[in-house]
Amino acid sequence: MKTTIELPDATFRQAKTVAAASGITLKQFFTEALEERLRRGAAETRNGGAEPPWMAGFGALADMADENRHILKLIEEEFEKLSPEHLP
Repeated sequence: MKTTIELPDATFRQAKTVAAASGITLKQFFTEALEERLRRGAAETRNGGAEPPWMAGFGALADMADENRHILKLIEEEFEKLSPEHLP
């Protein structure tokens, strides 16, 4: 589908530069950017609101907390098995 949108000149130039540097067409760049924004919007709707900005980097690992505790417990148990001659 074809459509016309109005963008600030600086935004258009930046998009064109990034697309060229990425080796993709401007059409592909805008399509991917819009699809990503739509996915985030859908996720925000499912979660009942917008996620905090830090969630993108750290929130995805939140479900690893139990796994981290389990690993730390295993490490502690192994250190408890060391005999005195193995300690400095």
